[in-house]
Amino acid sequence: MADKYLMDTIASISGVNPRKCMKCGKCSGSCPAYDEMEYHPHQFVSMVENGRIDELMNSKGIYMCLSCFACVERCPRNVEPAKLIEAVRLAVIRQQGQNHLAPEQIPGMLNEDLPQQAITSAFRKYKR
Repeated sequence: MADKYLMDTIASISGVNPRKCMKCGKCSGSCPAYDEMEYHPHQFVSMVENGRIDELMNSKGIYMCLSCFACVERCPRNVEPAKLIEAVRLAVIRQQGQNHLAPEQIPGMLNEDLPQQAITSAFRKYKR
């Protein structure tokens, strides 16, 4: 069972409420990577809801998701399984300590073609 901090982190990153899922399976039925994934989108949502995040974080299946958002399009309740999968991926990276952006690194990343909003968004995402 995942600790409360990890569950809150996943909820915060994804902005998704897995309790809205009615377990219809439409997300999994539309997933082009279904055969490659250890846990299918509907199972993934259920596992997050039940606090089984540690299992998901150790699964290779989180990297098989194509982030095509077909599951998001098909969901009648707007649960957005792809966002949950991305949040778990990001939690893994954060746990490994590879996802940090220090303010002093930003000037070196600036470029005339890159919108300032992208830099601000990246800083917010990678500062933890």
